[in-house]
Amino acid sequence: MKILIAEDEPKTGVYLKQGLTEAGFVVDLVTNGIDAVQQAFDDEYDLLILDVMMPGLDGWEVLEKVRAVGKETPALFLTARDQVEDRVKGLELGADDYLIKPFAFSELLARVRSLLRRGAGTQVQTTLTVEDLHLDLLKRRVERGGKRIDLTAKEFLLLELLLRRRGEVLSKSLIASKVWDINFDSDTNIIEVAIRRLRAKVDDEFPVKLIHTVRGMGYFIDAPEAR
Repeated sequence: MKILIAEDEPKTGVYLKQGLTEAGFVVDLVTNGIDAVQQAFDDEYDLLILDVMMPGLDGWEVLEKVRAVGKETPALFLTARDQVEDRVKGLELGADDYLIKPFAFSELLARVRSLLRRGAGTQVQTTLTVEDLHLDLLKRRVERGGKRIDLTAKEFLLLELLLRRRGEVLSKSLIASKVWDINFDSDTNIIEVAIRRLRAKVDDEFPVKLIHTVRGMGYFIDAPEAR
């Protein structure tokens, strides 16, 4: 599942991104409200984590703009202000939860999972499917043809990225930035190795191959007849 964090305090932002990534989520991090609005408009997220006090636009203004264009993505506010009127303001704007700083990461993670489960019955997509391959985002489970497939955390993120952008050829640089959070180095074969290992688990034992290579461009996942 994909989460957008908007947090202007660098250490807090990096800490949250690292923790949520290790918990199995795809995480984007921005440090101001203007970038948060742009990201929320340009991409689809399952959850927004918004610091209230940010430069450019504060968290309330970010959520107000997101809601104004019809996006109902669940939102969790982070704030050092423990005033009732502040919490009421956020909830009136459409926030789903509030967490007061400082907080334990375990509490944040519990709130995140609760919000994602709560939203699963409405607009949040919890399963990704192509042919007989099924990925369950909440249970972190992958099956093909009724057979469970065990993936590493990075393999799961790679497969999730491919499935979310089904049919779209993804470059090595995009995969590196989204899955490994690094800039792609042409001297490394990390992407080829990861794709090869994922294919071994997802495709090799099945007659229909789903992961495809476009030489010189990248990789995509789709049913063969779709191309």
